[in-house]
Amino acid sequence: MRYGIAIALTLVFCGSACLGRADDKDTERLERSAEVLSEIMKTPEQTIPRDLLNKAVCVGIIPSEKKLAFVFGATYGRGAMVCRQNGNGPWGAPSMFMVGGANFGFQIGGQETDFVLVVMNGRGAEKLVHDSTKLGADASAAAGPVGRDAQGATDLQMQAEILTYSRARGVFAGVSLDGQMFKQDNDSNEKLYGRKIAASDILFKGAVAPPAAAGALDSELTHDSPHGGEPFNPR
Repeated sequence: MRYGIAIALTLVFCGSACLGRADDKDTERLERSAEVLSEIMKTPEQTIPRDLLNKAVCVGIIPSEKKLAFVFGATYGRGAMVCRQNGNGPWGAPSMFMVGGANFGFQIGGQETDFVLVVMNGRGAEKLVHDSTKLGADASAAAGPVGRDAQGATDLQMQAEILTYSRARGVFAGVSLDGQMFKQDNDSNEKLYGRKIAASDILFKGAVAPPAAAGALDSELTHDSPHGGEPFNPR
């Protein structure tokens, strides 16, 4: 069992060579992130409430996270996060990230799931640029409300730093990601921007321009929420 968990966590956070990623995987991930958000926002009754999205300072999207299970369960996913410049300006360049963890369970099978993380304030955004952040422990997270507006949101949801969603088999819903580890994908960022660069510099300092591959994602975010967020000064 211990060896199984170790293997699972190695697969989660190993890196490009371990997962055999092709050179164009990051471009594909950015394009798929735009598609996922577009598809989700087109269904008013099964969408992220726009009043919540307009309060968000950052949005992270994981297209088709893979979930594997055989005696123990393991999840891993890679995605892109985009923040509003200065917290309330236009959407900036994306920073690539990984999320994953291991859980016990006696099941066999696999499932592909899209995930969306809506970061509601500067505190949550700053925590996610650390080397690793445990959702629900290091950063408060809650399953997000779904629908046209957020009037039915609970106090827990409204106070959370990060609201999390999933879409599997066409069903979009708020989901708890407590216990999942969020890590910056430094290798992908280096490949995307041609040099080593910290996630905080990408997301908060505007140190790089969005790559061409992020054009569709920027357009979708601008279309869905052209204005909003809250100003904050990252440390």
